[in-house]
Amino acid sequence: MPHAPRFPSARPIPAFLLLAACSLLCSTNVPAQAPSQQDTSSKPQPPQASPSSPNTREEVSTHDTPATFKVRVNLVLVRVVVRDARGQVVTNLKKEDFQLTDNRKPQVISSFSMETPESHKIASASAPPNSEPPAAASENSAAIAALPQRFVALVFDDTDMQMPDAVSIRDAATRLFGALAPSDRVGMFTTSGQLTQDFTEDRELLKKALLGVVPRPTIGPGIHDCPEVSLYQADLIENQHDTQALAAATEDAVQCAFAGDERMQAQAQSLAQTSSVRALAMGESQISYVYRHLDEAMRRLSVMPGQRVMVLVSPGFVVTRFAETSSDLIDRANRTNVVINTIDARGLYTPDLFGDIADPPRDSFRSAGLKSTYRLQGQAQQGEVLAQFADGTGGTFFHNRNDLDQGLRLAVAAPAASYLLAFSPQNLKVDGTYHTLSVSLTNKQLKYSLQARHGYFAPRTIKDPAEAAKEEIQEALFSQDEIRDLPVDLQTQFFRMDQTQARLAVLTHVHLKGIRFRKADGRNRDDLTVATAIFDENGNFVIGGEKIVEMRLRDQTVERLASSGFTVKSSFDIKPGTYLVRLVVRDAEGAQMAARNGAVNIPY
Repeated sequence: MPHAPRFPSARPIPAFLLLAACSLLCSTNVPAQAPSQQDTSSKPQPPQASPSSPNTREEVSTHDTPATFKVRVNLVLVRVVVRDARGQVVTNLKKEDFQLTDNRKPQVISSFSMETPESHKIASASAPPNSEPPAAASENSAAIAALPQRFVALVFDDTDMQMPDAVSIRDAATRLFGALAPSDRVGMFTTSGQLTQDFTEDRELLKKALLGVVPRPTIGPGIHDCPEVSLYQADLIENQHDTQALAAATEDAVQCAFAGDERMQAQAQSLAQTSSVRALAMGESQISYVYRHLDEAMRRLSVMPGQRVMVLVSPGFVVTRFAETSSDLIDRANRTNVVINTIDARGLYTPDLFGDIADPPRDSFRSAGLKSTYRLQGQAQQGEVLAQFADGTGGTFFHNRNDLDQGLRLAVAAPAASYLLAFSPQNLKVDGTYHTLSVSLTNKQLKYSLQARHGYFAPRTIKDPAEAAKEEIQEALFSQDEIRDLPVDLQTQFFRMDQTQARLAVLTHVHLKGIRFRKADGRNRDDLTVATAIFDENGNFVIGGEKIVEMRLRDQTVERLASSGFTVKSSFDIKPGTYLVRLVVRDAEGAQMAARNGAVNIPY
């Protein structure tokens, strides 16, 4: 796996390192201290039990050892955008309006939600002090409103892009930055890995970084092979065993290597086969490079705490054997709520029958017709992968238009509504086979168009239950989606220790209603994992912690706590500033989750 890129701003902790970091951070949580009179931010709370109360200490304990998890049923996620005849997004549909099939077999939609830009708005998790003047309260609200609500990753495919296209894209992106909202954060990445600008609100820094978007192909320019075989033709020869494509390459070899001597057919075919193997290896090496850096950009975006949009600007590429890799990328995007919008960097283009006019191909007159056909088919196939990324994640595919300003504006904007459907495949075989998906409306009278992924690959291995549960918590922690399987409330308190340091307490109030206990030895048993993450104004991870709450409750304790619940407190030393607080709670017995967002402004 390639090393993670170094970012010029404060270096965030990647998602896959969070749990390891949390186990260390939890041991340094400081006990709560009495808040100072002038710098307290809290809400009045009713009397309630806590794990440290004498009457519950034996039955509710908090520690940092890992729990044993059950795995939730493996879900396939399908994001759907519905538009009417005028192209407007339809926002009033319900679960029963959709039907979904897997390999033409009807499936039960087990989970349904609608996502809108408003669903990612962050509310304050703390109340300002009673003595705070109106001006200070207004300043506190403004600071919280400025927290990042949406993260946009601009990914430029500089390994496939031509210089004229790169110039046009740079100009359009420069004009785009001025139209972004203050709460938008933009990062820039390239498929060559040569340019990485971490997410920021600094528009001038973004404009400066744009100058680094130039073509950087991994395949060297223009020495003509004998015979010349394109990646599309090489794929036909080597992967699809197309005898006609091999015959065309053989005819070219006869002309360029053997001066048209038809007696050299066997040697010419061997040379054609060698050229196609070389062309396929070089082309797939470049595509692999593109996917690797797309995956890195996706992983960076997926740990940002807000609405996530990836904009891929590319002339497209021939996929060959990477169909499963594309499906995996789409699946990861759906699981982490990333919408991929794609822009064909070629703009409005006409099919190129005869190749580059400045460097024309050396086709034989006998193979020229077939080679022109392969060029047209290859150019058409280049855009298919861009369409698949957009369709599969509820995004838009902007192509065959030269208005790149409009394309970028559409790409960074979120749809008015998207629907996230989930189902559990019945009797799913762990064999890596491809499954075809189809989403339609139950009411056939509605003439709406649906945009959704077309399929997925079955897993090849079964994940370890504990690791799968950790990944589930990790993905939820670096999201902004509210999950309400469990009744949990989030609240914060803070007080400043001096001008440069403050202590933030995150209070997790757990209600027992809805928790599925397991009865054993006369006790009601369950373990809760309480994970907390604090993010700064640019969405970078600052600090976090994880606690395991073991509940071994007697029946009378369950009855007593049924109305009041209990509170788990985690404390963190941080600098004054505005922060997003993310809380995730997962129980081991029912494999249920809760996720809450909150914002806190600690004045300097």
